[in-house]
Amino acid sequence: MSSTSPLHGPPRTADPTRRVLTPSQLNAEAQVVLEESFGLIWLEGEVSNLARPGSGHWYFSLKDARAQVRCAMFKNRNTRVRFQPENGLKVLLRGRVSLYQGRGEFQVIVEHVEPAGEGALRLAFEQLRARLEAEGLFAAERKRPVPALPRHLAIITSPTGAAIRDILTVLARRWPAATVTLLPSAVQGDAAPAELMAALARLDRWREQAPEAAPELVIIGRGGGSLEDLWAFNDEGLARAIAACAIPVISAVGHEVDVSISDLVADLRAPTPSAAAELAVPDRSEWLLSLRTLQRRLAIASRRRQEQAGERLRHLKRRLRHPGHLLRERVQRVDELDLRVRRALERRLAAIRDRLRTHRRRLQHASPTGRLSRGRDALERLRRRLHQARPSLRVRRERDRLEGLERRLERGATATLTRKREQQQRLVSTLNAFNPLAVVDRGYAILSRPDGTRFGVVIRDPDAVEAGATLHALLAGGVLEVSARGRRKED
Repeated sequence: MSSTSPLHGPPRTADPTRRVLTPSQLNAEAQVVLEESFGLIWLEGEVSNLARPGSGHWYFSLKDARAQVRCAMFKNRNTRVRFQPENGLKVLLRGRVSLYQGRGEFQVIVEHVEPAGEGALRLAFEQLRARLEAEGLFAAERKRPVPALPRHLAIITSPTGAAIRDILTVLARRWPAATVTLLPSAVQGDAAPAELMAALARLDRWREQAPEAAPELVIIGRGGGSLEDLWAFNDEGLARAIAACAIPVISAVGHEVDVSISDLVADLRAPTPSAAAELAVPDRSEWLLSLRTLQRRLAIASRRRQEQAGERLRHLKRRLRHPGHLLRERVQRVDELDLRVRRALERRLAAIRDRLRTHRRRLQHASPTGRLSRGRDALERLRRRLHQARPSLRVRRERDRLEGLERRLERGATATLTRKREQQQRLVSTLNAFNPLAVVDRGYAILSRPDGTRFGVVIRDPDAVEAGATLHALLAGGVLEVSARGRRKED
């Protein structure tokens, strides 16, 4: 007989139709139902509670004004994202609805995410730009000056694009003497950044192995296109390769309104590939104009130098001294040397006499015993030395030396006088060749306008003289004052 409980009611009995599940079984079946029911979905919302653990996965919530949903994006997917999500950023994502069995939490497994309202490429560009700018890669002080006259240029671009044709056309027009080397590379697509960096690395190796033959300047770029087309020039690795390049780099990517990371990190930015060629080399027409200007300045400077040389020649002519004065100075110098030699000999003889007197006093004060013998020996030695160094012999040698010096002085003075006479004759001949009065002596006349000086202003053009003007004609016999009647008409 069964009994009932007022608190729990009738006792429970086993029901074969009832299915009892554990929490893990329920979560597993709910996960299957959610994933099969929804499939791939697109969600738009604001990122919050973003977490990036050491595993590399991303965990965050996507919320709107009234609700939120947990999201997970694993490392094998988030490495393809070109920007870094942040809390508060509004994004558009694609994923699969699922359930985390461990906690029974409803979540979305994200496969793709992009900023909502603004493209991922644009956001990735701004983030990379801010990071590189903070590192100082865009600073003006690290940029190198572009060579004013490069002899060898390298161009890194597509060999089939319009950019290479525009660059070569401008270079041929402005400075055809420059050597151009094309380093072909892809400029669009996933493989483009690696090829562009390989071309820059090739330039660095070239400069290390053959610096004299290596290019002095490199132009890197391409023609216009969409942001996706130009994205290869926003690659971080390419930007660092441009910054580390040993050769100055001109970046010319797209049109004038397009700005890439390569433009910002390069030593010089050009709005277009054609403008890059114009910035790389000078204009030969401007150089030709400068050359003609320099030629005119050189001609003027040459004439001025000739006039200055003529003035200096006239000044030297006034300062020219007669050779007799130089000869007298040389004779006086010889006499002075002769006196100096005589005084030196007298001093030497006086010194020898002093030494003899000293030895005599020492001999007189010597002891008459043992010191006498030593004194005799010393006296004998002194006598031998005196015999070997007789003053008469030394006087004779000094006299011979003096006579030799006198002969050398005489020969030197004679040779100097001869050279000075020859030099005077050459100067007189030169002065006579440039003397305008020599022309007058041959029957010519120099016509000048009086201005208060000795010769006045020389007349070279008959049109410079007005009729009735008073002129001076310099003749061999003197100056003749004449009056001009006007220019004579020639048949």
